[in-house]
Amino acid sequence: MIAIRGATTVDRDCPEQIKECVKELLLELKDRNNLTSENIICIILSSTSDIRSYYPAKAAREAGFYSVPLFSTSEPDIDGGLKLCIRIMVLAEISTSANAVYLRGATVLRKDITQIYNIALDGPAGSGKSTVSKILGKKLNILCLDTGAMYRACALKCMYEGVSVSDETAVSFIMKNINLEVKYENGEQHTFLDGKDVSADIRKPEISMLASTVSALGCVRGKMVCLQREIAAKTSCILDGRDIGTNVLPNAKYKFYLTASPEVRAKRRVEDNRQKGFVTPYDEILKEIIERDNQDKNRKIAPLLQAKDAILIDSSQMTIDEVVSFIENKIQEKI
Repeated sequence: MIAIRGATTVDRDCPEQIKECVKELLLELKDRNNLTSENIICIILSSTSDIRSYYPAKAAREAGFYSVPLFSTSEPDIDGGLKLCIRIMVLAEISTSANAVYLRGATVLRKDITQIYNIALDGPAGSGKSTVSKILGKKLNILCLDTGAMYRACALKCMYEGVSVSDETAVSFIMKNINLEVKYENGEQHTFLDGKDVSADIRKPEISMLASTVSALGCVRGKMVCLQREIAAKTSCILDGRDIGTNVLPNAKYKFYLTASPEVRAKRRVEDNRQKGFVTPYDEILKEIIERDNQDKNRKIAPLLQAKDAILIDSSQMTIDEVVSFIENKIQEKI
């Protein structure tokens, strides 16, 4: 069983307004969550004390919810509380996550889901940015844009074409004609290069250093940053990378810098590679991480840097769940 929340407001306390707004909210909740009379267990309604002219539960019945158990109550007065507000909680048996709905004046109650906002998550290689981003994206029901995957795809394209990632002139020509798409399938990001899903290919160890080198080129960053900004302007999302908070989305509402000691990151990367079927020595990975840190921090264009207004998180002694909870709490503090 899952609880699906929603709220709306009326302009004035009159039956017509209450009927209209309750119906609008219930139908939107039903549509966004694929609800049917079979999977709805019950609907709980509440209204602020300044709504007296019509019973919200009766409005729900008249909206077509005849066979569903209903419960309605009046809320106590709260100083500074939203006026003329009707809240609804639908208890349902569904396998997907709940999509809350806040309409009209009630959008101020949940700015995190009613307004477009972005989360910038920066940090060095192996700090867990991608894993944390994916979990947060699902928890917050927003898109998770793995910017690193986009640069890896650029490196892969150069490798396919036999072009050195250090040859900016040759890479620039490739960037003019690159066919790179980011698609979301079943809640997961898939990276397509020239129409082919290369999501697995770009994760091979040999692509890692190539991606770091190619991402330092102005022609590559310019192309990718434009694409990332286009996506972020259209929908709420979390972006992870090296320079999201400092360069890509400097006005992002929420910024975090996730790091860990090189030794801890090396151990994590070895385990990740092992699970993917790649056997890589710890010393080799540690050396690669240290080299990449140095390369990312000292590149001329958009170096790895913690934004001044980003919250620092050292995850050396933290689990992934602890990092996710910490970020969630910080976001809630600002809402």
